Amino acid sequence: MDEHVASGDEPQFVVDEVSNIIKEAIEESIGGNVYQQNKVNQWTTNVVESCLGNLTKLQKAFKYIVTCTIMQKNGAGLHSASSCYWDNTTDGSCTVRWENKTMYCIVSVYGLAI
Repeated sequence: MDEHVASGDEPQFVVDEVSNIIKEAIEESIGGNVYQQNKVNQWTTNVVESCLGNLTKLQKAFKYIVTCTIMQKNGAGLHSASSCYWDNTTDGSCTVRWENKTMYCIVSVYGLAI
């Protein structure tokens, strides 16, 4: 049996699959760029739109929430937290932390079964 198929008709949030979509979106949108303040808005928009586009192509019965944070590497600290009240058997989340020499990019995807 395919590991990506849930038992019965319940949709399943597959973290590995979502993680790959996020990483691909970041690489395509930011790649080897150097941090530039005037490009951050466009980069974050590109990352979330790419993630959503590829998630919907999976044609799973989910509503998705995608967040993207881009931060210049300058020694400052960044702390964040999230909490979800949902069905652990179907819903899920995935966060990817990516970095290059000049910036961090943190993308979170929340998938809620319809």
